[in-house]
Amino acid sequence: MKQETILVANLKCHGCANTIRKNLSLLNGMKLVEVDHENGEVKIEYEDSLNRKTITDNLLKLGYPEATEENGLLTQLKSYASCVIGRIND
Repeated sequence: MKQETILVANLKCHGCANTIRKNLSLLNGMKLVEVDHENGEVKIEYEDSLNRKTITDNLLKLGYPEATEENGLLTQLKSYASCVIGRIND
């Protein structure tokens, strides 16, 4: 079992947090997802069968790249769409 905290960009509100939590929870091997939108942190616990790259790739597809990665306009637009979806599904 692995635990870590990933700092992500574009994490603005509870809608963003909701989208991230729901999507990462669907990954096989994911055990815990806690999102702190005020600090831009995603705390995760996952089995060894799941790798970190799969998790960060999933975040990027949602528009929430790791804070150390490039955060272009397209990625920012994806995060706004994910945010809206998260608010609707809340």
